[in-house]
Amino acid sequence: MDMIDKKTILNSLRLPEKELEELSNICEHKIMDKGDYFIAAGQIPRKMAFVFKGLFRYVYSNENGNEFTKSIITENNFISSYSAMIHNSTSYFSVEVLEEAEILEIDYLRWLEMKEKNSFWSVFLLQILEKAFCVKEKRERELLLLDAEKRYEIFVAEFPNLENRVSQQIIASYLGIQPESLSRIRRKFKT
Repeated sequence: MDMIDKKTILNSLRLPEKELEELSNICEHKIMDKGDYFIAAGQIPRKMAFVFKGLFRYVYSNENGNEFTKSIITENNFISSYSAMIHNSTSYFSVEVLEEAEILEIDYLRWLEMKEKNSFWSVFLLQILEKAFCVKEKRERELLLLDAEKRYEIFVAEFPNLENRVSQQIIASYLGIQPESLSRIRRKFKT
């Protein structure tokens, strides 16, 4: 993919021209297939990416193979296992591709070099992390304080059409309930 295409993809970030050029220079365009992993649990991540097209989930798996969906990431968002990356440690969760995806991958060391040369990127990073923190705090509050029906109602409002893109198993995992409970809640909402 040439520079113009990467810049077109990055235009949704509304960056100044100089910074758009800088970020475009350290990105690598990639296509990922459903079922692939951008980062696998146990791996030391050395990359992050901007999701242009597709859908991802952050997923924990326990020793019995049970999966727990931490987060669902849609288009125009960044993906990474950021705390593992900054601590140079293994990721506790995987970043799984839920449908064919198009991303701009950013090597972490190149990102650090760019950030060191231009303070704009520290402010940019802070904005991304603040947004992620707010999403995480809201999700924790919902899981701790709301019942499954209310969590499902919020899910449908926040992710319209997502039910057509991911399995019932993943939605149930995201909501912290069993698929059978999700079926019951969906039936109730349809009536």
